[in-house]
Amino acid sequence: MAADAAGTMEIRGALARLRRTTGLPVAFGGLVEPGRQRMRISEFSGAAGLALRGLAVTSGNGLGGKAVALARPCAVTDYSLSRQISHEYDAAVAEEGLRSVLAIPVVVRRRVRGVLYGALRTAQPLGDRTLTAAVQAARDVEQALVVGDEARELLSAARPPDAGPGASAGADRERVREAHTALRALAPRIADPVLRAELLAVCGLLTPRGSRERTERPAALAPRELDVLACVAAGATNAAAAERLGLRPETVKGYLRSAMRRLGATTRGEAVVAARRAGLLP
Repeated sequence: MAADAAGTMEIRGALARLRRTTGLPVAFGGLVEPGRQRMRISEFSGAAGLALRGLAVTSGNGLGGKAVALARPCAVTDYSLSRQISHEYDAAVAEEGLRSVLAIPVVVRRRVRGVLYGALRTAQPLGDRTLTAAVQAARDVEQALVVGDEARELLSAARPPDAGPGASAGADRERVREAHTALRALAPRIADPVLRAELLAVCGLLTPRGSRERTERPAALAPRELDVLACVAAGATNAAAAERLGLRPETVKGYLRSAMRRLGATTRGEAVVAARRAGLLP
């Protein structure tokens, strides 16, 4: 599934960042299987062997399973001797030579979606700095998954304009415009290039040009100019557009001025109308 592929990619990147920021020799993790209380370890950074690869960790079992069940970070100083966890996976952990281990759940909308582990091959406390870095890595994955979820929800809801007989044109047009604005605001935040391309393709279909309606005159805007203009068309102020797009208000003003110049407009409203006539906005 596309969502699983995107989540796996995010976890892989988070593990590399975790090792880089903490100096931990080993980091690994994976996603919770949809509809099941089980997480499968699939991604590794620094692991020496194959003992943990593909290991299915059941909720409540071992350190990672405890993190899944409690939806909070868990850590042990010496995995095989710890009385805080059950020991179903001791053989695999011992074969990899791991002693001190932490497990951080990735929680999205109150549901654990995955787990990030960091580990040492010596029995010593991991420390607050390491725990903080691991929690931040998990938060990064959570944010990326939230954005991906929102994007997929919008893709499911968005449809090209229906110009057929009996269509409620006003309501449909507003729904399409709202979806177009939301999709364009989300697209730059999507790390997965396939999903990002799909978002932008749907944006194109939502415009008159994309649905092959005739336009009054050709026009071209840079992607960020179009992003800003889409927010403006939805009624956003420069400050609101900046917050939505992750830009500075001054940057938004610059993009808006450039878009107005390209469209031959002297006001924000004229720019929106011109963009719609050119088939750039729904």
